Amino acid sequence: VKIFAPNIEQRDVVNHLKGSPTGEKRNVLVESARLARGDIQDLAELKVSEFDAVIFPGGFGVAKNLCSWAVDGKDCTVNEHVRAALQAFHSAKKPIGLCCISPVLAAKVFPGCEVTVGQDKNVDGRFPDAETASAIAELGCKHVCKNVNESHVDKANKIVTTCAFMCKAPLHEIFDGIGTMIEEVLKLA
Repeated sequence: VKIFAPNIEQRDVVNHLKGSPTGEKRNVLVESARLARGDIQDLAELKVSEFDAVIFPGGFGVAKNLCSWAVDGKDCTVNEHVRAALQAFHSAKKPIGLCCISPVLAAKVFPGCEVTVGQDKNVDGRFPDAETASAIAELGCKHVCKNVNESHVDKANKIVTTCAFMCKAPLHEIFDGIGTMIEEVLKLA
């Protein structure tokens, strides 16, 4: 297992206690290294031949730094190194795991693929970003409704997705969904 991140400036730095931007400038690779405890490489150095699969976590980092979804929605652009990594794994017929908001990366890079970000309606207030499902459909992809503890497998494209924090759910349910995504990725590897 290796961890990679793009060597780019963050769109913005957020004070997560207050939920607002700080005005600071930080580098995505440097910040990712903090989380990975230094054991990380520049995404530009990723060689698909050295790995059996790739997994992208989600979160605002994906929506703001790996692509511009947070600002541009379905009209977003995908970082060139992220796009290249996804295309390389897809071309090599190696599985791709995506959770939380990161399935939108597949929707932008692989028209016609199948993904899930949970539900397409805000059921009981648990899916406040349910409109993401319709944006995925507008991109020409199929959104498959799944519960937080489930994942969806697009066998034709070897893409496995789960909604994770796109659902307001207890952590153990999110953990279970991510677990099913990992299990399915490993089955395809």
